[in-house]
Amino acid sequence: MKNNIIKATITEALPGLKFRTVTEEGKEILAHLAGKLRIHRIRVVPGDTVFIEVTPYDDRRGRITKRL
Repeated sequence: MKNNIIKATITEALPGLKFRTVTEEGKEILAHLAGKLRIHRIRVVPGDTVFIEVTPYDDRRGRITKRL
């Protein structure tokens, strides 16, 4: 199984480094910050465009892997 990478925009910051995002197709995904972004303290704010890694099992949750 391969993870899908989706381009999305942050709409809301939630507690615990979780974010509500909307994809280009209009789909809403709840995503958390990946470990490398936490370690290097990459700041993600609403309005940012990000890449989200989504598993094939649950397409409503994902992991933010890169900020553009």
